[in-house]
Amino acid sequence: MASIAIHVEEEEEEAAAASSPPPPPPPPSAQTSQWIAAQDLLRRRLIERDDFPWTLPGGGGGGEALKYVGGGGEALKYVGGVDMSFAKDDASLACAALVVLDLATLQVVYEDFAVVRLEVPYVPGFLAFREAPVLLGLLEKVKSSAKDICPQLIMVDGNGLLHPRGFGLACHLGVLADLPTIGIGKNLHHVDGLTLSGVKQLLEAKDNFSKDLLTLTGSSGRIWGVAMQSTWNTSKPIFVSIGHRISLQTAVKVVGMTCKYRVPEPVRQADIRSRDFLRKNGYIC
Repeated sequence: MASIAIHVEEEEEEAAAASSPPPPPPPPSAQTSQWIAAQDLLRRRLIERDDFPWTLPGGGGGGEALKYVGGGGEALKYVGGVDMSFAKDDASLACAALVVLDLATLQVVYEDFAVVRLEVPYVPGFLAFREAPVLLGLLEKVKSSAKDICPQLIMVDGNGLLHPRGFGLACHLGVLADLPTIGIGKNLHHVDGLTLSGVKQLLEAKDNFSKDLLTLTGSSGRIWGVAMQSTWNTSKPIFVSIGHRISLQTAVKVVGMTCKYRVPEPVRQADIRSRDFLRKNGYIC
Protein backbone atom coordinates (compact mmCIF):
# COMPACT_ATOMS: atom_id res chain seq x y z
CA MET A 1 0.00 0.00 0.00
CA ALA A 2 1.18 3.47 -0.80
CA SER A 3 1.42 6.02 1.95
CA ILE A 4 0.20 9.59 2.14
CA ALA A 5 0.03 12.03 5.01
CA ILE A 6 -3.19 12.26 6.94
CA HIS A 7 -4.83 15.63 6.28
CA VAL A 8 -8.44 15.71 7.39
CA GLU A 9 -10.65 18.77 7.60
CA GLU A 10 -12.88 18.27 10.60
CA GLU A 11 -16.03 20.06 11.60
CA GLU A 12 -15.55 22.17 14.72
CA GLU A 13 -17.62 19.92 16.91
CA GLU A 14 -15.80 16.79 15.71
CA ALA A 15 -12.44 18.40 16.40
CA ALA A 16 -13.55 19.36 19.87
CA ALA A 17 -14.79 15.84 20.56
CA ALA A 18 -11.53 14.38 19.27
CA SER A 19 -9.40 16.43 21.64
CA SER A 20 -11.56 16.11 24.73
CA PRO A 21 -11.74 13.06 26.95
CA PRO A 22 -15.12 11.34 27.10
CA PRO A 23 -17.39 12.17 30.03
CA PRO A 24 -17.31 9.74 32.94
CA PRO A 25 -19.83 6.92 32.58
CA PRO A 26 -22.98 7.02 34.71
CA PRO A 27 -23.28 4.57 37.61
CA PRO A 28 -24.28 1.12 36.31
CA SER A 29 -27.94 0.22 36.40
CA ALA A 30 -29.18 -3.25 37.27
CA GLN A 31 -29.21 -4.06 33.54
CA THR A 32 -25.69 -2.84 32.84
CA SER A 33 -24.44 -4.66 35.93
CA GLN A 34 -25.80 -7.88 34.42
CA TRP A 35 -24.14 -7.07 31.11
CA ILE A 36 -20.81 -6.38 32.83
CA ALA A 37 -20.99 -9.76 34.54
CA ALA A 38 -21.84 -11.48 31.23
CA GLN A 39 -18.97 -9.73 29.44
CA ASP A 40 -16.56 -10.78 32.15
CA LEU A 41 -17.61 -14.42 31.74
CA LEU A 42 -17.30 -14.31 27.95
CA ARG A 43 -13.91 -12.58 28.17
CA ARG A 44 -12.49 -15.65 29.90
CA ARG A 45 -13.05 -17.57 26.66
CA LEU A 46 -11.35 -14.95 24.47
CA ILE A 47 -8.37 -16.17 22.40
CA GLU A 48 -5.98 -13.43 21.25
CA ARG A 49 -3.72 -15.56 19.03
CA ASP A 50 -3.95 -17.39 15.71
CA ASP A 51 -6.25 -20.35 16.28
CA PHE A 52 -7.73 -21.46 12.96
CA PRO A 53 -7.55 -24.45 10.57
CA TRP A 54 -6.52 -22.52 7.44
CA THR A 55 -3.54 -20.78 5.89
CA LEU A 56 -3.38 -17.40 4.24
CA PRO A 57 -2.72 -17.46 0.49
CA GLY A 58 0.97 -16.86 -0.16
CA GLY A 59 1.74 -17.46 3.50
CA GLY A 60 0.05 -14.21 4.41
CA GLY A 61 2.92 -12.16 3.01
CA GLY A 62 5.21 -13.19 5.82
CA GLY A 63 7.15 -15.93 4.09
CA GLU A 64 5.63 -18.69 6.20
CA ALA A 65 2.12 -20.09 6.00
CA LEU A 66 -0.04 -19.10 8.94
CA LYS A 67 -1.63 -22.31 10.14
CA TYR A 68 -3.29 -23.60 13.24
CA VAL A 69 -1.25 -26.54 14.55
CA GLY A 70 -4.18 -28.94 14.57
CA GLY A 71 -5.55 -27.93 11.16
CA GLY A 72 -5.13 -29.32 7.69
CA GLY A 73 -3.76 -26.10 6.30
CA GLU A 74 -6.17 -25.44 3.43
CA ALA A 75 -6.17 -21.83 2.27
CA LEU A 76 -8.57 -19.23 3.57
CA LYS A 77 -11.25 -18.85 0.91
CA TYR A 78 -14.44 -17.39 2.37
CA VAL A 79 -14.43 -14.20 4.43
CA GLY A 80 -17.65 -12.90 5.95
CA GLY A 81 -18.69 -9.40 6.84
CA VAL A 82 -21.51 -8.25 9.11
CA ASP A 83 -23.14 -4.88 9.64
CA MET A 84 -26.42 -3.42 10.78
CA SER A 85 -28.23 -0.42 9.29
CA PHE A 86 -31.04 1.49 10.95
CA ALA A 87 -34.19 3.11 9.61
CA LYS A 88 -33.86 6.88 9.73
CA ASP A 89 -37.33 7.44 11.15
CA ASP A 90 -37.23 4.58 13.67
CA ALA A 91 -33.98 3.97 15.56
CA SER A 92 -35.19 0.60 16.85
CA LEU A 93 -35.83 -0.83 13.37
CA ALA A 94 -32.71 -2.34 11.83
CA CYS A 95 -31.53 -4.50 8.98
CA ALA A 96 -28.69 -6.90 9.78
CA ALA A 97 -26.63 -8.17 6.87
CA LEU A 98 -24.21 -11.05 6.46
CA VAL A 99 -22.18 -11.30 3.28
CA VAL A 100 -19.59 -13.89 2.30
CA LEU A 101 -16.84 -12.98 -0.17
CA ASP A 102 -14.46 -15.15 -2.12
CA LEU A 103 -11.07 -13.92 -0.93
CA ALA A 104 -9.44 -14.44 -4.34
CA THR A 105 -11.91 -12.23 -6.23
CA LEU A 106 -13.53 -10.18 -3.45
CA GLN A 107 -16.89 -10.99 -5.06
CA VAL A 108 -19.96 -11.62 -2.90
CA VAL A 109 -20.99 -15.28 -3.12
CA TYR A 110 -23.65 -15.23 -0.40
CA GLU A 111 -25.85 -12.65 1.29
CA ASP A 112 -28.63 -12.74 3.82
CA PHE A 113 -30.62 -10.16 5.76
CA ALA A 114 -32.81 -9.88 8.82
CA VAL A 115 -35.07 -6.89 9.46
CA VAL A 116 -35.75 -6.71 13.17
CA ARG A 117 -37.10 -4.41 15.83
CA LEU A 118 -34.49 -4.22 18.54
CA GLU A 119 -35.94 -4.28 22.03
CA VAL A 120 -32.60 -3.81 23.77
CA PRO A 121 -31.71 -0.09 24.08
CA TYR A 122 -28.42 1.29 22.83
CA VAL A 123 -26.03 1.73 25.74
CA PRO A 124 -22.42 2.80 24.97
CA GLY A 125 -20.00 -0.04 25.67
CA PHE A 126 -22.71 -2.70 25.43
CA LEU A 127 -23.61 -2.64 21.73
CA ALA A 128 -23.11 -6.40 21.46
CA PHE A 129 -26.12 -7.17 23.64
CA ARG A 130 -28.25 -5.27 21.13
CA GLU A 131 -26.79 -6.59 17.87
CA ALA A 132 -25.01 -9.91 18.47
CA PRO A 133 -28.14 -12.09 18.80
CA VAL A 134 -29.37 -11.02 15.36
CA LEU A 135 -25.97 -11.53 13.73
CA LEU A 136 -25.63 -14.94 15.37
CA GLY A 137 -28.96 -15.91 13.83
CA LEU A 138 -27.65 -15.09 10.36
CA LEU A 139 -24.48 -17.11 11.00
CA GLU A 140 -26.51 -20.12 12.12
CA LYS A 141 -28.63 -19.82 8.98
CA VAL A 142 -25.67 -19.88 6.60
CA LYS A 143 -24.29 -22.93 8.40
CA SER A 144 -27.50 -24.84 7.70
CA SER A 145 -28.39 -23.49 4.24
CA ALA A 146 -25.02 -22.95 2.54
CA LYS A 147 -22.47 -25.19 4.22
CA ASP A 148 -20.09 -25.10 1.26
CA ILE A 149 -19.56 -21.35 1.54
CA CYS A 150 -19.63 -20.80 5.28
CA PRO A 151 -17.35 -17.93 6.30
CA GLN A 152 -14.07 -19.08 7.84
CA LEU A 153 -13.47 -15.63 9.31
CA ILE A 154 -15.78 -12.70 10.06
CA MET A 155 -15.04 -8.99 9.80
CA VAL A 156 -17.30 -6.96 12.06
CA ASP A 157 -18.34 -3.35 11.58
CA GLY A 158 -17.41 -2.55 15.15
CA ASN A 159 -14.53 -2.89 17.53
CA GLY A 160 -12.87 -5.86 19.16
CA LEU A 161 -10.32 -5.25 21.92
CA LEU A 162 -10.28 -1.54 21.05
CA HIS A 163 -13.25 -0.89 23.28
CA PRO A 164 -13.89 0.87 26.62
CA ARG A 165 -14.22 -2.50 28.35
CA GLY A 166 -11.76 -4.32 26.09
CA PHE A 167 -14.53 -6.52 24.72
CA GLY A 168 -16.41 -5.05 21.79
CA LEU A 169 -18.90 -6.54 19.34
CA ALA A 170 -16.20 -8.40 17.36
CA CYS A 171 -15.01 -10.16 20.54
CA HIS A 172 -18.52 -10.91 21.74
CA LEU A 173 -19.67 -12.30 18.39
CA GLY A 174 -16.46 -14.28 17.87
CA VAL A 175 -16.65 -16.01 21.24
CA LEU A 176 -20.33 -16.91 20.88
CA ALA A 177 -19.95 -18.09 17.26
CA ASP A 178 -16.55 -19.70 17.95
CA LEU A 179 -15.14 -18.10 14.80
CA PRO A 180 -12.07 -15.94 14.13
CA THR A 181 -13.23 -12.33 14.05
CA ILE A 182 -11.67 -8.95 13.32
CA GLY A 183 -12.99 -5.61 14.54
CA ILE A 184 -13.10 -2.82 11.96
CA GLY A 185 -13.69 0.56 13.57
CA LYS A 186 -14.38 3.69 11.53
CA ASN A 187 -14.06 5.86 14.62
CA LEU A 188 -11.68 5.67 17.55
CA HIS A 189 -12.84 4.91 21.07
CA HIS A 190 -11.12 7.06 23.69
CA VAL A 191 -9.44 4.22 25.57
CA ASP A 192 -6.42 4.18 27.87
CA GLY A 193 -5.30 7.69 26.91
CA LEU A 194 -5.84 7.23 23.16
CA THR A 195 -7.64 10.10 21.41
CA LEU A 196 -8.39 10.75 17.75
CA SER A 197 -6.47 14.03 17.77
CA GLY A 198 -3.45 12.33 19.36
CA VAL A 199 -3.50 9.52 16.81
CA LYS A 200 -3.71 11.99 13.93
CA GLN A 201 -0.75 13.93 15.30
CA LEU A 202 1.27 10.73 15.43
CA LEU A 203 0.28 9.77 11.89
CA GLU A 204 1.30 13.19 10.61
CA ALA A 205 4.60 13.19 12.51
CA LYS A 206 7.75 13.15 10.41
CA ASP A 207 8.87 9.79 11.77
CA ASN A 208 5.56 8.19 10.73
CA PHE A 209 5.03 10.04 7.45
CA SER A 210 5.76 7.01 5.27
CA LYS A 211 3.99 4.41 7.38
CA ASP A 212 0.68 2.71 6.60
CA LEU A 213 0.19 1.48 10.17
CA LEU A 214 0.37 3.01 13.60
CA THR A 215 0.27 0.70 16.60
CA LEU A 216 -2.25 1.98 19.13
CA THR A 217 -0.46 1.71 22.45
CA GLY A 218 -2.31 3.09 25.45
CA SER A 219 -0.90 4.94 28.44
CA SER A 220 -0.72 1.63 30.29
CA GLY A 221 1.55 0.16 27.60
CA ARG A 222 -1.16 -2.17 26.31
CA ILE A 223 -1.51 -2.58 22.54
CA TRP A 224 -5.18 -2.10 21.62
CA GLY A 225 -4.98 -2.37 17.84
CA VAL A 226 -3.68 -0.39 14.88
CA ALA A 227 -4.66 2.70 12.94
CA MET A 228 -4.39 1.61 9.32
CA GLN A 229 -4.27 3.71 6.19
CA SER A 230 -5.85 1.02 4.04
CA THR A 231 -5.56 2.57 0.55
CA TRP A 232 -3.39 5.23 -1.01
CA ASN A 233 -6.29 7.58 -1.84
CA THR A 234 -7.92 7.81 1.57
CA SER A 235 -7.17 10.44 4.19
CA LYS A 236 -8.87 8.69 7.11
CA PRO A 237 -7.51 5.61 8.85
CA ILE A 238 -9.53 2.64 9.95
CA PHE A 239 -8.98 1.08 13.36
CA VAL A 240 -8.29 -2.66 13.37
CA SER A 241 -8.37 -4.77 16.51
CA ILE A 242 -8.47 -8.42 17.52
CA GLY A 243 -11.89 -9.97 17.83
CA HIS A 244 -11.32 -13.64 18.63
CA ARG A 245 -9.03 -16.51 17.59
CA ILE A 246 -6.67 -14.32 15.56
CA SER A 247 -3.54 -12.28 16.27
CA LEU A 248 -3.29 -8.60 15.48
CA GLN A 249 -0.52 -9.30 12.96
CA THR A 250 -2.69 -11.75 11.03
CA ALA A 251 -5.74 -9.51 11.30
CA VAL A 252 -3.83 -6.67 9.66
CA LYS A 253 -2.69 -8.96 6.84
CA VAL A 254 -6.21 -10.16 6.12
CA VAL A 255 -7.58 -6.62 6.18
CA GLY A 256 -4.88 -5.53 3.75
CA MET A 257 -5.90 -8.33 1.37
CA THR A 258 -9.53 -7.20 1.31
CA CYS A 259 -9.28 -3.42 0.92
CA LYS A 260 -10.27 -1.89 -2.41
CA TYR A 261 -11.42 1.25 -0.66
CA ARG A 262 -10.98 2.64 2.86
CA VAL A 263 -13.23 0.01 4.49
CA PRO A 264 -12.51 -3.69 3.82
CA GLU A 265 -14.88 -5.18 1.24
CA PRO A 266 -16.65 -7.65 3.58
CA VAL A 267 -17.76 -4.83 5.91
CA ARG A 268 -18.29 -2.36 3.06
CA GLN A 269 -20.56 -4.74 1.17
CA ALA A 270 -22.53 -5.62 4.30
CA ASP A 271 -23.06 -1.90 4.92
CA ILE A 272 -24.11 -1.10 1.34
CA ARG A 273 -26.43 -4.07 1.03
CA SER A 274 -28.13 -3.65 4.40
CA ARG A 275 -29.00 -0.03 3.54
CA ASP A 276 -30.16 -1.02 0.06
CA PHE A 277 -32.35 -3.76 1.55
CA LEU A 278 -34.06 -1.24 3.81
CA ARG A 279 -34.66 1.19 0.93
CA LYS A 280 -36.01 -1.50 -1.38
CA ASN A 281 -38.46 -2.55 1.31
CA GLY A 282 -39.82 0.94 1.84
CA TYR A 283 -37.75 2.10 4.80
CA ILE A 284 -35.90 5.41 4.97
CA CYS A 285 -32.25 5.06 5.89
